[in-house]
Amino acid sequence: MSDATETDPTRGLAIDEGALAAYLAGRVPGLVPPIRVTRFAGGQSNPTYRIDSQDGSFVLRRQPPGLLLASAHAVDREFRVLAALRRNNAIPVPRVHLYCEDHEVIGAPFYIMDLVIGRNFWDARLPEVPLEQRRACYRSMIEVLADLHAVDYHSLGLDDYGRPGNYFQRQIARWTRQYQEAPDTGRVPAMETLIDWLPANIPPGDEVSIVHGDYRCDNLIFHPEEPRVVAVLDWELSTLGHPLADLGYHLLPYRMPPLGVTGMLGTDFEAHGLPTEAEYIAWYCELTGRDKIEQLDFYVAFSLFRLAAIFHGIRGRVIHGTSVSPRAREYAGVVDEVAELALTQVS
Repeated sequence: MSDATETDPTRGLAIDEGALAAYLAGRVPGLVPPIRVTRFAGGQSNPTYRIDSQDGSFVLRRQPPGLLLASAHAVDREFRVLAALRRNNAIPVPRVHLYCEDHEVIGAPFYIMDLVIGRNFWDARLPEVPLEQRRACYRSMIEVLADLHAVDYHSLGLDDYGRPGNYFQRQIARWTRQYQEAPDTGRVPAMETLIDWLPANIPPGDEVSIVHGDYRCDNLIFHPEEPRVVAVLDWELSTLGHPLADLGYHLLPYRMPPLGVTGMLGTDFEAHGLPTEAEYIAWYCELTGRDKIEQLDFYVAFSLFRLAAIFHGIRGRVIHGTSVSPRAREYAGVVDEVAELALTQVS
């Protein structure tokens, strides 16, 4: 039997509701068995589930099944940073309740957090939002990002949450390694060029803050009616790093055509009620006390390089039949285009 028919990417994702309920009973306030477990769509990396109980609803995030990269799918890190930021109250994040590393419960480590009710948007143009609210939504997004970068991670006990300093050197080396260690996924000429160019052109100076690593509109929950962010989700890629890496990644929709993911290149921003990229950057500078951002194109190119490396990894999971997301083939199909787009930022 071939690998394609032998491998089921959803195998191992079902959760034994009885076993989970028995473990959680008495450990999570408001979670009263029996429970019903439903997997959310998406969850490209760490599968995510809604848990409905008699007295409340919650969210479970778990590692996926199968062979995992050593530093990937670290749900324990997600739990740690969420718990720390919740204590600080400067950043809107869900309350977390427990982390379980016992594989015997559901077959993988997981954590439980509150379900935050609100609006979630995949399209950065926010077509579901009333036109007059869209700029305010963007203002809220950039305010939360600026607030995150201002958090005193020392006071939260997160000094060892990452290695401070030389963030870009380490990140370029990490994603280069991940790309090169998957030769059966195919070589990408633009990636080969970026692997040489990026480390030789890192901007001078260094800064350290908590970085989210995947800060985009579909990882945010907005208030059900008001144009403000009420929860930031999906902290898998968070670490101590350079805040402008976060900003460069967050700006990608302005520089990208659709390419299988959200992109706004060519959008009439005024007609859509959205700030232009220049306005949005000016807001960030205002909020963070910067005059301007030098070498912005480097930060965008780095973010696209990293995104291409992530998509290259997804392509590998598609090839080997271990991807759990229905959007995986879309992402796998645009690796070359994203890498080439990175090159256009700096050439």
